[in-house]
Amino acid sequence: MLSTKSFFDLSDFPHQSLFDADKPVWEALNNLKSYMDSHSYPEPDRKLIPNATPLTRTIVYHGNSFIPASDCLIEFGDTTKGKLRVVREGEELTGAAVIMAGAIIIGEQIDIGEGALVEGGALIKSPAIIGDYTEIRQGAYLRGYCLTGRRCVVGHTTEVKHSIFLNDAKAGHFAYLGDSILGQDANLGAGTKFANLKFLGGTVSIRTEDGTVDTGRRKFGAILGDHAQTGCNSVTNPGTVIGQGGILMPNTTAASGYHPPKKVIR
Repeated sequence: MLSTKSFFDLSDFPHQSLFDADKPVWEALNNLKSYMDSHSYPEPDRKLIPNATPLTRTIVYHGNSFIPASDCLIEFGDTTKGKLRVVREGEELTGAAVIMAGAIIIGEQIDIGEGALVEGGALIKSPAIIGDYTEIRQGAYLRGYCLTGRRCVVGHTTEVKHSIFLNDAKAGHFAYLGDSILGQDANLGAGTKFANLKFLGGTVSIRTEDGTVDTGRRKFGAILGDHAQTGCNSVTNPGTVIGQGGILMPNTTAASGYHPPKKVIR
């Protein structure tokens, strides 16, 4: 019921080793820090990308090299569909990523995938792994230990900390995710909030029809299985686990505990 394989198809996820198919689905959150700390990150070019200072110009990242965008022609097509194009001296730089002026990068452990876009006004704290063709929108705040798969969206004024996005997961507008996991193709409506800390203290437990399971985690937001979604202005209590294809309706607060696949939470 609560095993990883019950929630996610990881066959195309670049970071499958974070998960154990037969262990509880939240085990990946326990593994996240060690996994990201051991990851190999490119060395930032501090002449072009100063630490903790807004970029004064747009930068292109291609082939482990950072290039001033003034040398390039950029076509800002749909990032998640691979439509971000960068041309330099008449040659297309296939897989080039773009970090726009005004973005703030803090720390050394930042990995930006092919074809990704970081818009101006976004703030990314180390460590962060941003997957291929992922879009980090203006005003997004990645607070550290954030990992996304391919074609994800971290949206305007969305705050994320110690969380995982599987491929095609999107939190497009005004969301908060702490200590959480979004499954493949999961989508958050505008204003979704994942509370991750109990008022009364102690570790977070998951209520199921077979009894209560103590996760051992003091901080635990929500886990959404593949293709699950939330409506606008919805909220989850700490330790909310929603199965594949589940729906949390708009303006609704989900009770902590396990919600089976395709359940509509009203």
